[in-house]
Order: sequence, then structure tokens, then C-alpha cells
Amino acid sequence: MHPTIKESLDRSMSYETYSNLVNTLAETNGTTGIEQTEALINYTKLNARRMKRWDKTLKVTEEAKAMISEFNQSVTWLVITESWCGDAAHVIPVLNKLAQLNANIDLKLVLRDENVALMDMFLTNGGRAIAKLIMIDNETGEVLDTFGPRPSEATALVNNYKAEHGKLTPEFKEDLQVWYNKNKGQSIIEDIVKMLCKFQPAACI
Repeated sequence: MHPTIKESLDRSMSYETYSNLVNTLAETNGTTGIEQTEALINYTKLNARRMKRWDKTLKVTEEAKAMISEFNQSVTWLVITESWCGDAAHVIPVLNKLAQLNANIDLKLVLRDENVALMDMFLTNGGRAIAKLIMIDNETGEVLDTFGPRPSEATALVNNYKAEHGKLTPEFKEDLQVWYNKNKGQSIIEDIVKMLCKFQPAACI
């Protein structure tokens, strides 16, 4: 296992610990990360509500449940995040629900600004985009695959908008949140099932 990955794993936390951290920060006008701006604090408050909502309302199809529960490789999903990140607030509760379906999947979370060396190993188009999932084989320590910062459908929306307009506007970011709410986590689930199926095709026929 790469030493940077091992160091970050040693510092990692469970979903429950992360969720409690986000809730505590939301209640005390704080945020994770180096910057402590009013905007990021407000995003943390919003994300605490988003995570609670997904914890209660996310539905996983029986087909997806069956495929995930049959995955028999022991892996860790190490996810890089921050409490202010809107994408992370939608993605991570879904990852938690999926990991709970299979004892072979261990979900761990680390904060980006405290794990910059790790983040810089898994950049997206040269940027430190989160949430980023790193799937690690627990036996070999090898990185098997990655997912993020967004599900593929949302990534396509972002890339198309950037190509047309040059950058993401506040209006587009609001539209993206609406997309997440309408999609109800299903694009994330589909992407994760596809990722697992690469390593265990027999379970996905």
C-alpha cells in the first residue's frame, strides 16, 4: 500500500463520526477545511440537512441490492470530502447505504485539506475535486478504481455547461442541486454497481 494512502487510512473516520462532525459544525457555525468563511459555514448547515434527508429517504432497487450484496472482494472505500461540499452531501450518504449492504465493503472518510498529499494523487482534470472515492483491495493494498467527484450523469451536465459557457455559474449550481434531488441517488448507485461489476462480472449478469 502506498504510504500516503496508509497515513490517510490511519486518520480516517466512519460515516457516523463524519455525520456527527457535520451536524456539530452546523450547530456551532463552523465548517471543515482551512477556510472558515460565512459562505462555507452556510453550505455546511445546508449539507447537514441534505445528508439527514438522504439518510432517511434513499431507496436502493432490489436489483442493485442483489448485485452489491454478492460482491465478495474485501475492499475499503476511502472517500475524500469536506463538510461544505454540495456534491459530497449528496454522494456520501448514498455510498454509506451501499456499503451497509455488504460486510466486505468498509467505508472510511478523510478531509481533503488535512490530506492534501492523498488528494493530489487523485486529481480530476488537474483539480482537487471532491467527493472522491478510492477503492482499495484490503489484501493487496492496491487501488482498484476511483469514483467521483460526481456521478457520470451529473459530470456530463457539468462538462457540457462548461464547454458552452466557460465556467459554472451560481444558477447552474442551483440547477445541479435540483438534478440531484430529482435523481434521488440512482445515478450514483448505477455508477457504483458498474464499478463493482468490473471486478466481479459473474454477479452482474
